[in-house]
Amino acid sequence: MVADPNPQPKPARRRMIKILLGGGLLGSFASFIYPVLRYLVPPLVADLGGDQVIAGKTDELRPNTAKIFRFGSRPGLLIRNSDGSYRALSATCTHLGCIVQYRGDLQEIWCACHNGLYDLNGRNVSGPPPRPLEVYEVHLRGDDVVVSRKREA
Repeated sequence: MVADPNPQPKPARRRMIKILLGGGLLGSFASFIYPVLRYLVPPLVADLGGDQVIAGKTDELRPNTAKIFRFGSRPGLLIRNSDGSYRALSATCTHLGCIVQYRGDLQEIWCACHNGLYDLNGRNVSGPPPRPLEVYEVHLRGDDVVVSRKREA
C-alpha cells in the first residue's frame, strides 16, 4: 500500500468549527428576537391587593391638589376638589397606559404622553384616549382617606 502524498485535513476540525459558528449565529439570532417577543407579548400583571386601600391622610392634600397613590399593582389619583371633597380615579391613561396628572389650573386630568384630557368624572374630553378612567369610591374614616372599587349594581 502506498501512502497518499496529499492527505486531507481531518473532518473533525471542520465539523467543530461549523458547530461553533452555527451556535454563535443561533445565539445571536435568539438575543435579537427575545426582546422583540417580550415587547410584543408583555407579561401578565397580577392585581396585588384587595378592593380597598388607604390613599392618604385628610390633612395631606390642600384644596385643588392631587396625589398619586398605589391601588393594588396600579397607580390611582386622589384629588381634593376646591370645595374640600375628595375624588379618586385610576391614574393609568386608557390610550397607552401612561400616568395621568391632575392640572389644578384647568381642573382637569391630563395625560402628558399625547395631550389627552379627562374631566373630574373620568370622562375623556379631548385627545386620543378611547375610554374614560375608572372611578373609585372615596370614604373618610377618621384621619384616613379610604379608596375602594365601585361595587357593581
